[in-house]
Amino acid sequence: MEPSNHVNSRAAVAILSNQTPLLLLLPKPPSMALLHQFRCSSSPSLPPVISSTKSTSTSVFSVSTIPSHRRCHRRFPSLRLTATLAAETPAGSVSEGGTPKLLLEVKDLTAVISESGQKILNGVNLSIYEGEVHAIMGKNGSGKSTFAKVLVGHKDYEVTGGSVVFKGENLLEMEPEDRSLAGLFLSFQSPVEIPGVSNSDFLQMAYNARRKKLGQPELDPLQFYGYIMPKLEMVNIKADFLNRNVNEGFSGGEKKRNEILQLAVLGAELAILDEIDSGLDVDALRDVSKAVNALMTPTNSVLMITHYRRLLEFIKPTYIHIMDGGRISKTGDISIANILEKEGYKAMSTT
Repeated sequence: MEPSNHVNSRAAVAILSNQTPLLLLLPKPPSMALLHQFRCSSSPSLPPVISSTKSTSTSVFSVSTIPSHRRCHRRFPSLRLTATLAAETPAGSVSEGGTPKLLLEVKDLTAVISESGQKILNGVNLSIYEGEVHAIMGKNGSGKSTFAKVLVGHKDYEVTGGSVVFKGENLLEMEPEDRSLAGLFLSFQSPVEIPGVSNSDFLQMAYNARRKKLGQPELDPLQFYGYIMPKLEMVNIKADFLNRNVNEGFSGGEKKRNEILQLAVLGAELAILDEIDSGLDVDALRDVSKAVNALMTPTNSVLMITHYRRLLEFIKPTYIHIMDGGRISKTGDISIANILEKEGYKAMSTT
């Protein structure tokens, strides 16, 4: 009997395809969710399901043996053995000689709202190198979130001028799903719920789509469990989280953790975090920030959009940019955030 969440997979693509490239990684129409290859039958007990311990280049995981009477359940039983599994992460380009490469270059980018033609970006210039953390701050309506959506190809906006080069390729010529597959990730301000599609199914299909793009073999369900368990630990999420439908009934903190889990799984080279701190208490913000910091490598970068200095206390930016009137009007270090905290944006016109 086919599981019911297969029926909702196409709907999941429709729900999110207009908001972020991530869901576009799913097959269209998607095949049977891979984790449901474990079906009820009279055959011997299923292979063990890999749960977690610690991630290294060759990681050691705990293995749970599934008794025959529970072979249709995707929970984590208590019987444990030990096994070793090597799980690789999709890799981007590695800089030669240790010199950071230019990851993203935006020149004189202009854009309008597709429906009304209203100009919303007025010549944005930005360069991000590997290993850097950039933060964009600004008043409401200054163009911060619009800039993020334009980068990932949101249909509500039309680019009217300028250029965007990502990893040496013309980003503006790519479809949204190709931008995601190339290593660009955008988190939601308000992550949407997808009833009937489990986190495990969603993440595995998205991850395997990126592996395929990179010329790497897809992971089967057991290999994927081994790959994802250290990611769950990194984001401070319990294993049974995988059985829940994507963002359905999640608290605000759980939704934001799920966004970072998606980033951790996909291994994107450039993560755009749009107000990832919104609605989080101090403990949740600390957990999310810790996970983002743990994901930083010499070859990936983060672009954060935020209103508040407190996020910058947990994730230290290389540069802070002030956006005003659809363009970046000022760039500096953490001292800019300190001035904003004390004097507000009026001080930016005099410093």
